[in-house]
Amino acid sequence: MSSKLWGGRFTGVNDPLMEAFNASISFDKRMWRADITGSQAYAQALARSGIITADEAAQLVAGLERVADEWAAGTFELHPGDEDIHTANERRLTELLGDVAGKLHTGRSRNDQVATDTRLWLLGEIGVLRGHLRELIRIATDRAAAEIDLLMPGYTHLQPAQPTRWSHWLLSHAWPWQRDAQRLDELTQRVGSLPLGSGALAGNPFRVDRDFLAQALGFASVAPNSLDAVSDRDFVAEFLFWASLTMLHLSRWSEDLIIYSSREFGFVVVADAYSTGSSLMPQKKNPDSLELLRGKSGRVFGELAGFLMTAKGLPSSFNKDLQEDKEPLYDAVDTLCDSLQIAGGVLATLTVKPEKLAASLVPEMLSTDLAEYLVRKGIPFRETHHVAGAAVRLAEESGVPLSALSPAQLQSLHPAFGEDVAEVWSYERSVEQRDASGGSSRRAVQAQIASLRGWLAQG
Repeated sequence: MSSKLWGGRFTGVNDPLMEAFNASISFDKRMWRADITGSQAYAQALARSGIITADEAAQLVAGLERVADEWAAGTFELHPGDEDIHTANERRLTELLGDVAGKLHTGRSRNDQVATDTRLWLLGEIGVLRGHLRELIRIATDRAAAEIDLLMPGYTHLQPAQPTRWSHWLLSHAWPWQRDAQRLDELTQRVGSLPLGSGALAGNPFRVDRDFLAQALGFASVAPNSLDAVSDRDFVAEFLFWASLTMLHLSRWSEDLIIYSSREFGFVVVADAYSTGSSLMPQKKNPDSLELLRGKSGRVFGELAGFLMTAKGLPSSFNKDLQEDKEPLYDAVDTLCDSLQIAGGVLATLTVKPEKLAASLVPEMLSTDLAEYLVRKGIPFRETHHVAGAAVRLAEESGVPLSALSPAQLQSLHPAFGEDVAEVWSYERSVEQRDASGGSSRRAVQAQIASLRGWLAQG
């Protein structure tokens, strides 16, 4: 008798290469707990529908727990015929219990089983990722509160633009991470749709209580169409998109810090724990943690693109192509789990250099403030923008900082300039004037911190 779940119709043997090509046990064995949990609930559902006795269900549940103990202890032995985690667990259950193990698969297909296992496994991993992401946001928020007095240059086009707060920059990355957390919570609802009880494609003939299964396994809902349920991998694509966008945000944050940690900027120092050296140049200290975060983002993007190409042309219901969802999904989960923790470690141990931040502030960054000075005297902004530009040119031609232009020189550009123009040349004043909601003033930044802390407190 064939050891395969599908072997009754076949008389020959597979090409050994085909055996290996078809098998997924090398990677899907990591879902052993989800497979056993799903099978235990299904055994109970079969008993509730009267297909097996309560005693048989109890035997199956206990036998499956013995299989789980072997996996947990690292003593589970894989056999050559174990092509996937479902086959391996059922084969071992049969060895432990005998014929009663053969009743477990009644009305169930590997199609609805693997879809259930994958969703159940991913739900658990999402909980872990959610914790790491929230911790990263907490670190950024706490640093923003502690370092709110530090001012720094803000950049557009990588050119010095206007003064801002270091804390405002920190929060400019915390907010995208918060959106990532929100998207992850929304995704959880769609991952939590139960396929089990759909059979191969047409439904379960034994009237298993799918609502009971959903409740027992912690699913939020029951998949409404069996044909769709066994082939739906939208949740995989959506998770890979979530992972890609989250890595994009980590990559942009990393790029900023790579630049800021360079000798030319010197704004921050990455801790030794998250840096490496050069095999040739003894003086080098490289921000490899940040470079790897930036690099691994491309890997995750590729996994999304690859899986979408796999799924896009499949005909209705289950096709073996869908086995190709596992490896990109597993790798994306692992990459995000590591990346979020590394990012949190980098940020928690990062040293900021206030003197470098302050030294990088130059009066030319206040040219917009100079234009706004005239706006407050009733001059249209379009005109004041040209006047401020002329002042920048005059300072360059005179070889002096913008702030060194005398009131008389400025009055030669526009008569509305007065002695009080000296008040413009304050970086703190410039930042404090950006007091609208979402701005860089102390009050506006504190409001952002309070908002994020309120969100974190909600759990």
